Amino acid sequence: RADEGDRHVSSLALSAARVLTPTETISPGTVVVDTDGGTIEEVCSGRRRGLDLGERTLAPGFVDIHVHGGNGAQVNGADIDEVEESVARVSAFHAAHGTTSLLATAVTDSPGGLLATVKGVAAAIAKGERGRSGARIDGIHLEGPWIARTRAGAQDPAELRQPDRSELEGLIEASGGAVRLVTLAPELAGAFELIASARRAGVTVALGHSDADYETAERAFEAGVSHVAHLFNAMSPLHHRRPGVVGASLRRRDVTVELIADLEHVHPAVLEIVARLATDRVVAVSDAAPLAGVGSGRHLLGSLGVAVTGQRVTVADAPATLAGSMLTMECAVRNLTSFAGMTLEEGLRAASATPAGVISRPGATPTGCLAPSYPADLVCLEEDLAVAATVVAGRVVHDPGGLFS
Repeated sequence: RADEGDRHVSSLALSAARVLTPTETISPGTVVVDTDGGTIEEVCSGRRRGLDLGERTLAPGFVDIHVHGGNGAQVNGADIDEVEESVARVSAFHAAHGTTSLLATAVTDSPGGLLATVKGVAAAIAKGERGRSGARIDGIHLEGPWIARTRAGAQDPAELRQPDRSELEGLIEASGGAVRLVTLAPELAGAFELIASARRAGVTVALGHSDADYETAERAFEAGVSHVAHLFNAMSPLHHRRPGVVGASLRRRDVTVELIADLEHVHPAVLEIVARLATDRVVAVSDAAPLAGVGSGRHLLGSLGVAVTGQRVTVADAPATLAGSMLTMECAVRNLTSFAGMTLEEGLRAASATPAGVISRPGATPTGCLAPSYPADLVCLEEDLAVAATVVAGRVVHDPGGLFS
């Protein structure tokens, strides 16, 4: 049963109609959780005595490596304490949608603004480890400021700057090593020096917000770039004589690619094409804007004004420019399985094991799978993929129906 005081699940066998590991589907199956260590003790077939979740599906919790905000809060901020509080709100919001770990993603900001942001996120990480009430913050994703002016999208052009290795190293140090992913444009002067510095520090580098040609993108991949931020959006497109960033990304079997499957950023037919070409390399991300979960209105993304109309987020003064999304991860999985032709197993893998692999470090605790010794990060899904409950490291952080009561 659940401990009524702190919502920490006792040592417990969780049985469901389907358990997705996500390398296999066990029907029915059981996940035994050792909550003293917050880990998975065993995954097995059949139902065991414990908590029976009925006809629901147990899957690895979602890993969102590109999320800017939610519930009216954003990652960027000028005050460390405010950033810490905002990130906690973002974490709680996305946990209610099945996300068990995420990268707090900062957009382009002034040097001082980015410094305050990474310090605030680091404080939120430390606080979360002491008493978690939402998704685990696995680190920081710096999406800018080292991006192309011609592909800035919803990022403040006044704060764009050339790649600076010393600035990156300072941000890594100020964050206590929490920077896990950096998105940059490789065509900028100094980009390859920054790529090398990031890789030495164990930081994954993504190509994004870039006007690079095919050859420059290939050079970047050879230099250690292994990931692509929101494929198709804010980058040189695929042309039959100029393959651009998109062509280089799809051709490489060693490069993972993000998709914002909100049906606004990428047409369903294109989602399906990518799913066929690169099933095991697709990374579902929310790219969630601060107003995700709030509804129509205006807000800031970094220092730039954005507007929400229905499910579409745009720059307030440039309504043709998308500025993040209203997407949550369970909806991303639903769209990948409904419109991109992915199986449920493939869609869940794109939202868990594959993104976890993007930011994994040698010797670090692995995440994104239901397997012994992995963190007990679980999402319990209804038949329509609505989130029934979310468990992070053995602690119930979302359970509106009282399944664990």
